[in-house]
Amino acid sequence: MAELLSVPLKKPSDVDIVKPLKNLIQSRYSTADKPEDCSEAINEFSKMRTNALWKAFEKYESSLDLIYGYYDQIVALESKIPPHELQVPFKWKDAFDKGNIFGSKMSLTIPSLSYEKVCVLFNIAALQSGVAAAQSVDNDDGLKLAAKLLQQAAGIFNYLKSTVMLSIQQDPTPDLNPDTLGALSQLMLAQAQQMFVHKAIHDNMKDSIIAKLASACEDLYSECLKTFQRENLKHIWDREWIPMISGKQAAFGAVAELYQSMVCKASKSIGEEISRLQRASELFKAAQSRCGRALFEDLALKAERNLAEARKDNDFIYHERIPDIKAVDPIGKAQPAKVLQVAHPMSSNFKDLFTELVPVAVHQALASYEIRKTEIVNTEITKLREATQALNGLLASLNLPAAIEVTDGGSSVPPSLLEKATTVAGLGGIQELERMINELPEALKRNQDILDETDRMLEEERSSDDQLRQQFKEKWTRTPSEKLTEMFRSNSSKYRQIINNAVQADKVVKEKFEAHRRGIELLSGGPGAIEGALPSGGSQNLDSSAVATLRQLMEEVETIKAEREATEAELKSATTDMKDAFLGALAKDGAINEPALSFENLGQTYGHLQKQVQGSIEKQGPLIERIKNAHAQFVSERGSSAGGRDAMMSSLAAAHDAYRDLLNNLQEGTKFYNDLTQMLVQFQNKVSDFCFARKTEKEELLKDLTQASSRAVTTPAPPTPSYHSDPSPSSAPAQNPQHQGGLPYPVQVQGMPVPYGATPQTPYPAYMPPPMPQGYNPYATMPYPSNYQFPQGAYQGQPGAAYPQQGGQPGYAPQPGGYPNVPPGSYPPGAYPSNTW
Repeated sequence: MAELLSVPLKKPSDVDIVKPLKNLIQSRYSTADKPEDCSEAINEFSKMRTNALWKAFEKYESSLDLIYGYYDQIVALESKIPPHELQVPFKWKDAFDKGNIFGSKMSLTIPSLSYEKVCVLFNIAALQSGVAAAQSVDNDDGLKLAAKLLQQAAGIFNYLKSTVMLSIQQDPTPDLNPDTLGALSQLMLAQAQQMFVHKAIHDNMKDSIIAKLASACEDLYSECLKTFQRENLKHIWDREWIPMISGKQAAFGAVAELYQSMVCKASKSIGEEISRLQRASELFKAAQSRCGRALFEDLALKAERNLAEARKDNDFIYHERIPDIKAVDPIGKAQPAKVLQVAHPMSSNFKDLFTELVPVAVHQALASYEIRKTEIVNTEITKLREATQALNGLLASLNLPAAIEVTDGGSSVPPSLLEKATTVAGLGGIQELERMINELPEALKRNQDILDETDRMLEEERSSDDQLRQQFKEKWTRTPSEKLTEMFRSNSSKYRQIINNAVQADKVVKEKFEAHRRGIELLSGGPGAIEGALPSGGSQNLDSSAVATLRQLMEEVETIKAEREATEAELKSATTDMKDAFLGALAKDGAINEPALSFENLGQTYGHLQKQVQGSIEKQGPLIERIKNAHAQFVSERGSSAGGRDAMMSSLAAAHDAYRDLLNNLQEGTKFYNDLTQMLVQFQNKVSDFCFARKTEKEELLKDLTQASSRAVTTPAPPTPSYHSDPSPSSAPAQNPQHQGGLPYPVQVQGMPVPYGATPQTPYPAYMPPPMPQGYNPYATMPYPSNYQFPQGAYQGQPGAAYPQQGGQPGYAPQPGGYPNVPPGSYPPGAYPSNTW
């Protein structure tokens, strides 16, 4: 076998990747009407990880195929989910650390798929070096495979050198330090060049070619030796590495001189031949002295024999002067070994397990498209409803059509009013409104409790960090909490503003209910209650021309309302699938011009409907004027004898309209609170993840400081490293949850979804705070504080909408283009549950 140095593998830890990955996919890709279930693919992915990472330690060539497949799957998955959002505590130990007297090894835990990819890629290069070291230099296939693997390993280490800090965004363990990775890349390249030297010797190539290959190999080992001997690196390596590299530098210098001497012999340059053979003999001895073993032993013996023969021939025949080795011409260089680029896919039979998931860019474009589509739909529906409400308000104030209807069956109540009473009773009457209004405080308190508990966890973590920072001063080296929780606290503040706006919206709903309570009670009581409350009216002339005109106009009103209902149904039911268009754009240009594609498609889908809405609104103005004129004529003909009765019927008609509005508002408000609960639970889980990560980091740092303090009596304490020792698993018992009287969500989140691997009190680590929900602009009619700045594109109020528009439901304002105001691209849309569960 070749005298090759193989890089040790990083040791992983077993983690349950199934639950967090399943939760992430469901929260990001699933909707109420289209749940995304990738359970089979996730389970396969988990098995693939276990097989690939632990089989690598067997260092067989077949192990490479397993780890290649796992890496390819990570790359494919990373393009479909934001890596930092997979909250799995990936823990990897340092590859070169042998542990200390306490048995611990340096390790680093980061809940990010990018960190997992970096460590897997390191182990791929390490395994490639191990498989290459196991090859024989005596057969052609072994030499070719070793050269290929070493060049690939050099490319991987070089790639990691430039990307590792960006991927993990914190201090790595020494094996992942960019300087370490650069040194390993140099070593792999030098060893790959060594394989080409062996191949040339094995194939009996020309002496000049072998000399040039060996000379280039010597240069590579020389540069490698300089790097490995740096003060910040030399303590990392195994103790035989630097001597071996130094020995190889000398050995390949000797090989180059030996084969160049053969070139001199062929050209009868006896003096230069002897000079080079002397140098070759010296370097072979130096190589053995440096690394403690004989390298190229057969070539060293050949150099001694050739030197003796050359001296003998020169003494008896040529009598040439032997030049100084420094005066002879330098040997040329030939370096076929190259740093190969990292290939993807690495495995020859790669199959993406998550083909159903679209890339992140496409998912973001789809989410943005849905927001634009919802804005258009809600805006047009709001226009229609505002116009209809204005028309209904006018008719109620004029007591139409009740004032021109003929009563029958002995009842004095007009048929249209009886129909309104039947409708109200069928929808549950006043009891249904009272029930829903009474449920609002409970839903509000539930959300307030979740947010209060989230703020408490953040404050507790900050207080603990500040206390330990004061205790340990400059030894407490981790990042302060204030720098890491800024986004968390900002999001919490905006959630708090949403809840405050909800309180104001609830107040408006209750005030409207109280204003129309009496009318709603009468409508809920049925025809008898209405007939008993209506004042008696005088006789009316219902055969006049004004009445005929009003009846014709009422038919036009019903026609407009029917057309608007049909248009609204078309707006809600219009569906467009932009997935293929966005995928095609991504495949063609590598980027998605989402606005251009969206506007073009939206114009085709909703353009004609927008024209219908505009036309319907334009017809309403002249119609209202005609109704007013006809009613004025009707009043002048009838006189004022029925004024009290008309006012009562107008009040009941307005109560009917208010009932319908209140019922829609309360249904939407209840849904809003339930949806907000889902998002607050996920926000709380993200904060819990962060707090647990900080707790784990705190325990590791405390352990380091404690061990350093205990050794300070006999030995000087080492400087605090940027990484931490492998912590022993903690098993802190969960505290008893404290229930909040009768609420579905207790303060201590009993029964609430909890992150993987965690109790409600000990969640697992996370480092990236979540974005705020897309599309929520609570209670558009509520006044915002004077110093509140609306996010760009947020809808700032629509008349007649008490609760935020959501999923095309009535009474909501259009969704904003992205609340809160975060820089474009900071967070992908959809990190929270969509607006339709």
